[in-house]
Amino acid sequence: MISCDGDRCRVDGPVTMINATATLDEGLQKFTAPHVTVDLGGLTEVDSAAVSLLLEWRRAAQRERRRIDFVNLPDNLKSLAKLYGVTDLLGEV
Repeated sequence: MISCDGDRCRVDGPVTMINATATLDEGLQKFTAPHVTVDLGGLTEVDSAAVSLLLEWRRAAQRERRRIDFVNLPDNLKSLAKLYGVTDLLGEV
């Protein structure tokens, strides 16, 4: 689901309540560079769990004094971020 090449990673497939915990853990293990860019262009399905997941990855990076940027957010994820009022926290929305 998450593939990385150096400090650039890509999330592919769905991120929903069904797999959010596993995806969260996978990201926490793989996003270890001081500055990671996460490409979300491969997401196929999202729900509110995806928004929570991205916020948790951001919080984890801040705790560890790292930077994480999200790029290529799909429109449905952008809509959810706007609905929840967290567009500023996710970036590129």
